Amino acid sequence: MSSASKTLELLDYFSPTRPEIGLSQLCVMARRDKATTYRHLQSLEETGLVEQNPMTRRYRLGPALLQLARTREVTVPRKNGAEAPLRALADATGETSHVSVMSGKTLYNLMSCESPRHSIRVIIDIPTFPLHATASGLCALAFGREDLFEAATERLAAFTPKTIASIDALHASVSSARETGFGKTMGSFEIDVHSLAVPVFDQSGLLAGSVAVASVATRFTPNLEHIVRTHLAKASRDISHNWGGTVPANVEQAWAKTLKRCQELETTS
Repeated sequence: MSSASKTLELLDYFSPTRPEIGLSQLCVMARRDKATTYRHLQSLEETGLVEQNPMTRRYRLGPALLQLARTREVTVPRKNGAEAPLRALADATGETSHVSVMSGKTLYNLMSCESPRHSIRVIIDIPTFPLHATASGLCALAFGREDLFEAATERLAAFTPKTIASIDALHASVSSARETGFGKTMGSFEIDVHSLAVPVFDQSGLLAGSVAVASVATRFTPNLEHIVRTHLAKASRDISHNWGGTVPANVEQAWAKTLKRCQELETTS
């Protein structure tokens, strides 16, 4: 990894729940010595990507990111096209909804929407989604570029005892996502969270990201799962349309078969 990459990588440690980070804490998180971390922070500070809070002496994201974010949204509009469908998804399911965008081999958190229906709900506060451990990541592997799978297997980090730990297990989960049209994880990133996700497409016709619903495990009943699947498909169609794309026929067919199967199971149960 180049020095520039290591410097920019420090930005990933900031989040809404961790808006400020001290030098010593950042050294531990990044697993770097203090001199190197401080040098990288100085480079980021000089360009306005981070700034130091004069009161706490801790670092936070800088104002230059605001301009970059505005430029990104103007040239590649994503948030505006996802906001309304995401809110509708959260309202319909009563659970936290979120959208991610694919760039290179990394799946970035774009935005999330929490439903006020429950006092206990899932909070999405990570900057990127592990491809092997999240429903959104499984969608990327199932419907994105083929080289993503190799990238996912380079480091199968264990987040919980249920995290996918082998290439064979990952193959099986990706195949299931491709067959059903839905990525699904149950406690693989956070032990008490179950998630479902579907791919989103843009004007290129290729995978642009995913839209997902994350539910507290104790509320994830078969009935809720069917509701989530139904509204996820609609959200994907709406967001893909707003991003200039359409959902491919093979994905629509997979959704139709899965939803029909779920409905038949509910009828016979």
